[in-house]
Amino acid sequence: MAQRLRISEIFLSLQGESRTVGWPTVFVRLTGCPLRCRYCDTEYAFTGGEWMDLDEIVERVREMGVRHVTVTGGEPLAQPATRELLSRLCDLALSVSLETSGALSVAGLDPRVVKVIDLKTPGSGESHRNHWPNLAHLRPDDQVKFVICDEEDYRWSRSVMEEHDLADRCEVLFSPAHGYLPARELADWVVRDRLAVRFQIQLHKILWGEEPGR
Repeated sequence: MAQRLRISEIFLSLQGESRTVGWPTVFVRLTGCPLRCRYCDTEYAFTGGEWMDLDEIVERVREMGVRHVTVTGGEPLAQPATRELLSRLCDLALSVSLETSGALSVAGLDPRVVKVIDLKTPGSGESHRNHWPNLAHLRPDDQVKFVICDEEDYRWSRSVMEEHDLADRCEVLFSPAHGYLPARELADWVVRDRLAVRFQIQLHKILWGEEPGR
């Protein structure tokens, strides 16, 4: 039997975050997530979707005709066949990234995949779900993202960075939680403390607001 995944949507847009921000990117959004972050902007992906064979997903991505592809969710690693999908996409010589909450193990992922691990801050309400052994699997091309709701989250994130030497091991991203923390306030803290992080805001929110599939 062909391997299948439950898919919420596959769409072409601009990457709104991370190192490849601004590049035309195919997004493969999987259905389902075991977390319930209070600022989640993809609740529609918790349920529904449609089952698709891996062959069909790979062909849909290939037809889009761009180099970058991001597998996201929901939480993509909640579906075991995601690992095979990532390898299949890498076999197309695409630039493949995985956006994951960090609550599930990333051990054994295809090393060609760039992992973007979203460590959950206290303000998310899900920091107890962080799977800390994931940090041992970081590679220089990977990225760790902190979505920050307030100054307490900022201090917590800075402490985690220092404790695990993250800035020396991979790229670190600080992002204000949309609707919770003014972007300029977080930017001022990063500049004040001279943090070795990439400050980012969600480009897609600026361009298209809350419109799904963008």
